[in-house]
Amino acid sequence: MSQSSAAKTKGRSVVEDKLYPAPLSSHEDVSKDPIVFWDTLRRFHFIMGTKFMIPVIGGKELDLHVLYVEATTRGGYEKVVAEKKWREVGAVFKFSPTTTSASFVLRKHYLTLLYHYEQVHFFKMQGPPCVPSASFSVHSPSCRPGLALVEYSPKRINDHPDSHIEGQSCFTAVGRIDGKFDCGYLVSVKLGSETLSGVLYHPDHPGPSTSFCQSNDVGAIIPYTPNSKRRYGRRRRSKRRGDPSYPKPNRSGYNFFFAEKHYKLKSLYPNREREFTKMIGESWTNLSPEERKVYQNIGLKDKERYNRELKEYKERLKLRQGEGANS
Repeated sequence: MSQSSAAKTKGRSVVEDKLYPAPLSSHEDVSKDPIVFWDTLRRFHFIMGTKFMIPVIGGKELDLHVLYVEATTRGGYEKVVAEKKWREVGAVFKFSPTTTSASFVLRKHYLTLLYHYEQVHFFKMQGPPCVPSASFSVHSPSCRPGLALVEYSPKRINDHPDSHIEGQSCFTAVGRIDGKFDCGYLVSVKLGSETLSGVLYHPDHPGPSTSFCQSNDVGAIIPYTPNSKRRYGRRRRSKRRGDPSYPKPNRSGYNFFFAEKHYKLKSLYPNREREFTKMIGESWTNLSPEERKVYQNIGLKDKERYNRELKEYKERLKLRQGEGANS
């Protein structure tokens, strides 16, 4: 058995061997008070022996309290899945347009981090843990990648000359379904020596690119091209290497916490550096909301510092360019 499959089996057995504890607070209290929610959620995962971490989506920490409230307001996990309301839940978070498959990701994180918590605090379940009938996993045996017969009709986009493939009006290709979410499938299609990855939307859910496609192309693959902003951090570092006066990139609250803890751990355990990341991550998870807020505020101040220095840098750069043009 591989290490990854062994870890998953171990994770399942930990939950299966436990019994649901009594509610740590009422559903009304955890819904109204984020501090009570975060405290009881961390304690719940500790009691159940399950791993707890705060997911990051689009560069921001996911507010699990908002996610819990939105899902339970709609009847809980099972009902949201059955009525296909994850897209509606995701709209509350106002994710960046570059964040893809938000419904899929929210459902996955809810199942991992909030489902059992919901059973105890919302449904007041007791005894052995419940098994969600609407569970899913892209990598589970029941969800092996399948085959997708995809018909793709290349057409001009806004009459752009490069958007048309000469000599081809339509072709059919056999692809693979890599994942599934509320509005369609994540698919891969091999055309000759090239493999294309994209999103195949259901006919009643025309994807985000409908403004560029004809209505009869809804079933076609919509290719995904990573936004250049995803490499923004790398580009900033390269600019700093090229120009020492370029502002130092800002750091998040977790980055400051990590640096502080790493310095302390290095002096205490000089021969265990490989374990530091895990140890620091667990320490961050165990912080109270108030303690975490201290570091997050430091991160916000550093972001303000970076924006201020970047503005000054651009003004200096514009001034130098103006002087060069006049000389």
